[in-house]
Amino acid sequence: MGYPTKIQLIKRAKSEQWYVNFPAAVAQAIEFQQGEVVEWVIDDHQRLVLQRSDDSVKELKKKLPRKV
Repeated sequence: MGYPTKIQLIKRAKSEQWYVNFPAAVAQAIEFQQGEVVEWVIDDHQRLVLQRSDDSVKELKKKLPRKV
């Protein structure tokens, strides 16, 4: 299931800033933490990949229940 999202642009006298907001359902499903730092990776002209650091992923894996 996809979530349509508009790209926002704020132009100032000496700069411009682009915003992409995540729907709450997406942020909760990914288990983002407030203040978490992520990295954007340009895959091609259709795909922009949001990549977490290895440390963030390690912390999440610690919380997952172990498979029996």
